[in-house]
Amino acid sequence: MRATPIALFVCLLLMAALTGPAASQEQGESLTEINKKLTNPVSEIWAISFQQNNYRISTVPGQGDRWNSNLNFQPVLPVALTGNWNLITRPVVTLINSTPYPSVEGRIERTTTFGDTILMENLAPGPAIAGNWLLGIGPTFILPTAASDHTGQGKWQVGPAAILGYLSKKWILGAFVQNWTSFAGDDDRPDTNQMNLQPIAAYFLLEGWSVGYSGNILANWKANGGDVWTIPVGLGVGKVVKVGRLPVKINLAGQWMAVHPDDFGQKWNIQVSISPVIPKLIKGTLF
Repeated sequence: MRATPIALFVCLLLMAALTGPAASQEQGESLTEINKKLTNPVSEIWAISFQQNNYRISTVPGQGDRWNSNLNFQPVLPVALTGNWNLITRPVVTLINSTPYPSVEGRIERTTTFGDTILMENLAPGPAIAGNWLLGIGPTFILPTAASDHTGQGKWQVGPAAILGYLSKKWILGAFVQNWTSFAGDDDRPDTNQMNLQPIAAYFLLEGWSVGYSGNILANWKANGGDVWTIPVGLGVGKVVKVGRLPVKINLAGQWMAVHPDDFGQKWNIQVSISPVIPKLIKGTLF
């Protein structure tokens, strides 16, 4: 039931994009230019993404590996505050998290339900100020929306987020980092201090194709020694296509975790994402 308003919101946006008049200049641009905007974390384009991750994770000694599957809903909603400054809202809603966990008896059980939600607000200068540089800074939050102790951390968390990169005619290179520390929540759950660093590297080809690095570097600063880091080595291939009037990016990626925690650490991942461009609901500048 909690996903129903999101589904309705998405359906309305897609119907408007497919049946209505061209809502923005993206409709007349090349597929490669649209791909560049969708890859750029501080672009002015509105889009949504459904990202399906299928992780193979370690469990505990003697129990073997298991699958952890999750589906994330990730809209990107930039609003022009002035002609040169944008406020970019990036929520990540975990619609489905199917995760294994150890039972009291020592067996590996599974639960499938909602996960926690990430909300990031990023203030970014436009090209008139930054040129080809990609810059942004702001707060990021984790909201304890999970419906199970096994699919979320049960803590309200906050911290800084920053983006630094460069966009050329043929490639993009940068990094998007967020760090969260818990400040409230379930007293019976452990405190948190964790980082998510997303390298951004892609080369743009003709007809909307692109190829680049895939994966998020994770750090749990509360963990012991060798369990702090998850470091992936990954490759992704993307293509922007038109579905009627609607530009849609389809991306397939694979990641092998060169470093990961011993217990319940990610070992590798197959990721599929679908990202339609949507009409801007807030046009012009606010100030």
